[in-house]
Amino acid sequence: MTGIAKGVAGLGALFYVASRVWQSLSRAEEIDVYPLLRPFAIGLCIMFFPTMVLGTINSVLSPVVKGTNQMMAAQTLDMNKLREQRDRLEREAMLRNPETAFLVSNEEFDKKIDEMQGLNPKHLVTITSMYLERGMYNLKKSMQDAFKSFLEILFQAAALIIDTIRTFFLIVLSILGPIAFGIAVFDGFQSTLTGWLSRYVSVYLWLPVSDLFSTMLAKIQTLMIGKEIAALENPAYIPDGSSVVYIIFMLIGIVGYFVIPTVAGWIIQAGGMGNYGKNINQSVQKSGAMAGAGAGAVGGNVLGKLRK
Repeated sequence: MTGIAKGVAGLGALFYVASRVWQSLSRAEEIDVYPLLRPFAIGLCIMFFPTMVLGTINSVLSPVVKGTNQMMAAQTLDMNKLREQRDRLEREAMLRNPETAFLVSNEEFDKKIDEMQGLNPKHLVTITSMYLERGMYNLKKSMQDAFKSFLEILFQAAALIIDTIRTFFLIVLSILGPIAFGIAVFDGFQSTLTGWLSRYVSVYLWLPVSDLFSTMLAKIQTLMIGKEIAALENPAYIPDGSSVVYIIFMLIGIVGYFVIPTVAGWIIQAGGMGNYGKNINQSVQKSGAMAGAGAGAVGGNVLGKLRK
């Protein structure tokens, strides 16, 4: 690609310099040498494209990527620690309550069965009710865990799709960059150079914008988990085992990942990517509708029937 670009740029430089020299001679004006240096500067960039162009841009933007990634890693680590503490305290709170201890502990369930001496009808009704209540609790928890796992897969898939598309765009722009620089030498195609630069920087910023979005979600979840932990430390508090907030944040994350190209486009204006954004928005609307329908079914109708 560099060899082809050098040939294109050399031909463009010939016409570029000749047309301006002929214009100055025809008007009997002095030849301005400074504008004639533009094709030579572009040719120098083409000859040393990997180091002079790509190396410079990546060196300038790399600290931004590393900084946002460190923010995300630190915030995610804090969130995971708090989540483990929350789950432990929630189980302890369920065990403290005699009415819910047998739901989460086999020992408590067996102990409660052993306390019932004899097989009178009252005990049989109580044991049957316990089995039904424990079965409904396990079914409800299994359905919630399955739906959470499904949303987590969609969340990870959305992040992977954005990262893969970003990598593909950067590879294409890097390989065909010398051609864009060579064409930019010709009159009328000067915008090709600025267009390539703006698109490369805009696509490169997808990753730090994605890390910032993940950091924000992790921070909000950390604050909410902190409040839940503070409530669970109160012995009188009884958790309901609901994961609606977590599901909502998964939906927000899935939709939010697909608007990252739009946000990056606000930082660096890059034209020619409107159709991609339109397709992404349509995909987000369909995914949001499907996920919302699933959340409504799991969170409303199914659990309502289980309670009944």
